[in-house]
Amino acid sequence: MLFHGLSAFPITPADAHGRVHTGALSSLLTRIDKAGADSIGLLGSTGSYMYLSREEKRRAIETAAGCLAGRTPVIVGIGALRTDEAVTLAQDARDAGAQGLLLAPVSYTPLGDDEVFEHFAAVATATELPLCVYNNPGTTHFSISNALLTRLAAVPSIVAVKNPALPAADIGAAHQATLAAVPADFAVGYSGDWLVTDAILSGGVAWYSVIAGILPEPSIKLMRAAQAGDRAEVQRINALFEPLWTLFRELSSYRVVHAVANLLELSRFAPPRPILLLSPADRQRVKAALEILSSV
Repeated sequence: MLFHGLSAFPITPADAHGRVHTGALSSLLTRIDKAGADSIGLLGSTGSYMYLSREEKRRAIETAAGCLAGRTPVIVGIGALRTDEAVTLAQDARDAGAQGLLLAPVSYTPLGDDEVFEHFAAVATATELPLCVYNNPGTTHFSISNALLTRLAAVPSIVAVKNPALPAADIGAAHQATLAAVPADFAVGYSGDWLVTDAILSGGVAWYSVIAGILPEPSIKLMRAAQAGDRAEVQRINALFEPLWTLFRELSSYRVVHAVANLLELSRFAPPRPILLLSPADRQRVKAALEILSSV
């Protein structure tokens, strides 16, 4: 059941030299743990995994393992350009205390299906940890088809997929097509916060959430309503989230959650360069969205 429920993806607070601030990270993880998330997605896209060194990634995982003490399982992003590097990151994550792995097909040169399959198979068999396929075409520019997912699901330790959510009109059929391509116990979950509730209402078993990493309590309320099939409550809560979803779509969720962390004084750190802080005007828009969300 690792890849089920609400998986909260926090930022990884780090200074301008990429050194992880373990105190700030621990504070974020404690908030998520106390709120009752089902898992924590460490070093995902929101967690700046492509901006951190191997040493700093390991320090972040060790911090999480020490802070959480097994109460909330940790899924660690291990994407890397080279297969051998991804294997090393998977082994580091295992040794530092992770319970699961998340792998995206990161590449500079466009990849083919066979290359992606071999990459995933090599990483998945390097440890005994269960692995979730991170299908993130918006970032990686590679879309994992259902045909490729069928092949990947045959690798014993590959047990889940994190797919991008689709609009309500499309998600039902897409979800059923994915289910038909994988074994019955394969966990099909979704990311894309502003679309994901329809994916859960359509049968998705996991929400891999950016916003839950910084605002876990209202996110958990939204997820529990979706899991219960309470469409009216989902619509009510989602309407309060909508100003924030608008900012996610316009400015990117990555920039917005860093601004939220600063505004709530949960982290004093900026995102890694070349990513810039939001303008003062946009930070005011984020602040206004947070005030609306406070009534959830």
